[in-house]
Amino acid sequence: MSSILLVDDEPDLLETCRVILAAEGYAVRCARNGVEALRLALRQPPDLIVTDWMMPVMGGGELCRQIRAHPVLANIPILVQTATPPPGPADWDDCLIKPVTAALLLATV
Repeated sequence: MSSILLVDDEPDLLETCRVILAAEGYAVRCARNGVEALRLALRQPPDLIVTDWMMPVMGGGELCRQIRAHPVLANIPILVQTATPPPGPADWDDCLIKPVTAALLLATV
């Protein structure tokens, strides 16, 4: 079973994505900011990270930079979900502009 780490500071969106992905058989863990996500990823590296861009404590941009800089995490694919396209250069693998449909999320994952 593939594992996904979801990162978003909006609890409703986090839960919705978790339910969608879990229903498809993914093992899903959730974090509400980049600091929490980095801690979870280091404890048990996921197969994919899906993160919001704008978050308190540590945003998606810094999370992506730290993941890419860490040898254990550097090769994990990162999917960014955001309301506005983040500036480059890209430390992530793909980006979806919110709102994202369940079908698009699943097809991209």
